[in-house]
Amino acid sequence: MVLGGLASLAPAAAYGFSLDVGPITFPRGETTQGGWAQGQAPKGWQVALDGAPLPTDLFGRFLVAFDRDAGPVAKLTASAPGGTQAVLGLDIAPRAWRIEQVNAPFRPPAIPEGEYARIRAEEVARIDAARHAGALSEGWRQPFLWPVKGRISGLFGSQRVYRGTPGAYHSGSDVAMPAGTPYLAPADGVVVLAAEKPFTLEGNLLMIDHGMGLVSAFLHSSELLVREGERVSQTQPIGKVGMTGRATGPHLHWGMRWREARLDPMLFAGPMA
Repeated sequence: MVLGGLASLAPAAAYGFSLDVGPITFPRGETTQGGWAQGQAPKGWQVALDGAPLPTDLFGRFLVAFDRDAGPVAKLTASAPGGTQAVLGLDIAPRAWRIEQVNAPFRPPAIPEGEYARIRAEEVARIDAARHAGALSEGWRQPFLWPVKGRISGLFGSQRVYRGTPGAYHSGSDVAMPAGTPYLAPADGVVVLAAEKPFTLEGNLLMIDHGMGLVSAFLHSSELLVREGERVSQTQPIGKVGMTGRATGPHLHWGMRWREARLDPMLFAGPMA
C-alpha cells in the first residue's frame, strides 16, 4: 500500500509549522532553502529522504534539512515493517540571496600558492572528518539559542566578492562583537574539532556535533574554552570572539550543516532579539 501526498509548506515565522500527512508528522521547522524540519514516524518505521536512509530515535523522531541550493521538491519515504509505505513530496521554498562586497583577500596573500594548497587540503580533511564523526547527542531536539547576541554583520547564503574576486557564498551567520566576548553553546553536543592552531581561513575553529548529523562550526575565535571529545551543555561558554583567520574585524561566524546540506542558523535560533 502506498500513501501519496504533496506537502506544500509556505515559509513560517519563528519555529515554523505543524504538518500531518498520513502517518508522518512534522511539529517543528521550515521547509525552505537552508531550512530544516523535525519529523515523527510511527515506531519501527524506516525513513529516507531522496533515497538516503535517515536515523530515527527510539520514538521514531528524525531530522531532515535542506541545502542553501536545494531544489524545489524533496521526497520523503516512510516504510512500515509490514510493507506499508508513505511517500511525501516536500515543497522547498526558494530564497533570494544578497551580494556582499568584502574588503579582504580571497586567500591569505602571505602563503605561497603551493604551500597554501597543501595546508588547505589538510584543514579541509580535518573539517570533513569532524562533520562525519557521528557523535551521540540529543542537542538536535532542543530549541537552539544564539551563541552570542549583537549586530548581525553577515547573512547566511549571501554571495561574497573579495576585492573584486567572487568567492563561495557565506555559509553562516556573522555576529559582530568585541574581541574576547564569550560565546555559548547553542545546544547540547560533543566537541568534534577544536583547532590547536589557527586554520588559514577559519582561524581558531570549533565544531560541535548535536547528533543526527547536525553540526555547528564557530570561526575566528580568539580563544577556545573546550577540547575535542568534551560534552557541552546548552549555554555553556565554549569560546571567545576574535578575528583569527580571514576576518576584517572581530566577530563570531556560526555555521551549521546537516550531512552535506549547508543550513541557516537563523532558522534554528530565530530572529535576533
